[in-house]
Amino acid sequence: MTAIIRIVAAVVLDERGRLLVVRKRGTTAFMQPGGKIEPGEQPIEALAREVREELGVGVSGVRALGHHDAVAANEPGHRVAADLFLVNLDGEPHPAAEIAEMTWIDPHVPGDIELAPLTRDTVLPLADDRTRRPHV
Repeated sequence: MTAIIRIVAAVVLDERGRLLVVRKRGTTAFMQPGGKIEPGEQPIEALAREVREELGVGVSGVRALGHHDAVAANEPGHRVAADLFLVNLDGEPHPAAEIAEMTWIDPHVPGDIELAPLTRDTVLPLADDRTRRPHV
């Protein structure tokens, strides 16, 4: 039986429609900022905590993008059950805590960067769809 890890993840798009991805220390795949939900914590609380820890900024304009499942990028034999949220950041993000690197990618043409399965298979299509539709 495959173990499930409950996480939250932030989908952050800049004014040019680029998607923010991060790479944790000791790993190779880029993914969304976010992480595990602590016992007794609500998903929005976990999202705000994780983004503050990992990027040194707060979140605003949070909008749910649904619940999605994928193979875990950094934990063999595990899957992630992710609550995704489209968010705005209240400042300029910078790598903090366990984040070794961050970059902005074009969701239409991400290049040859290694992406976590959730990012590659779910977030990119969601971000691409958001950047193609007119903003309301």
